[in-house]
Amino acid sequence: MTIQLTSVSRRYGKGDSGVTALDGVSLGFGQGTFTAVMGPSGSGKSTLLQCAAGLDRPTSGSVRVGETELTGLSERRLTLLRRERIGFVFQSYNLLPSLTAEQNVVLPLRLAGRRISRARAREALGRVGLGDRARHRPAQLSGGQQQRVALARALITRPEVLFADEPTGALDSRTGREVLSLLRSLVDTEGRTIVMVTHDPLAASYADRVVFLVDGRVHGETTGASAGEIAGRMASLETGAGTGASARAEASATGASEVVPC
Repeated sequence: MTIQLTSVSRRYGKGDSGVTALDGVSLGFGQGTFTAVMGPSGSGKSTLLQCAAGLDRPTSGSVRVGETELTGLSERRLTLLRRERIGFVFQSYNLLPSLTAEQNVVLPLRLAGRRISRARAREALGRVGLGDRARHRPAQLSGGQQQRVALARALITRPEVLFADEPTGALDSRTGREVLSLLRSLVDTEGRTIVMVTHDPLAASYADRVVFLVDGRVHGETTGASAGEIAGRMASLETGAGTGASARAEASATGASEVVPC
């Protein structure tokens, strides 16, 4: 497994005012697989992603990336691990407006003190269909193009796993499908491991596997399902889902999903 979570719980606050966002979650994400994580609002989806990616520490349980146990690492070692082995794509792109597309793409290398290769940056942009947009700043790019730049930036370090939190949430349907096709091709042609949080059944249908969360717990999964089948499963979950403590817990963790990896 590229990522392994074992009995992971995450609780915010203490005593009667504390809320539980994840409750004993055990999941594995194999190499070369594409997994979508879905659930009603407040089910713990973003908290799961943040704990798996080392952006947040679980209250209890174990998280491993390959053979490395994350839960005992110092903040410095966690930062290094994220820079070298994990890629991130978020709904809001998180591009720096004063930098060109090429400069945004190589930012993780610069922050890590690694050699900056212009050819490598152009290669990364070319893979997402933006080889001719290297000198454009974010304001000169469409939303879909900005998301492609963010994807190229996430891939520049050649990470073991790519985490995506609602990567098509701010895009129109056509552009969203283009980004999802890119993610799918990364799995099929390069053997990348992708874990994507989404609320969109169509986006989830691009994945090999869909894991469902309800109130911080795994509530089953499906493989090879159509968008309609996934939508039906979600409708049944939302009918019986709780919206109390877990929703408040996920809301308190929302800010972490906007962090630019560094």
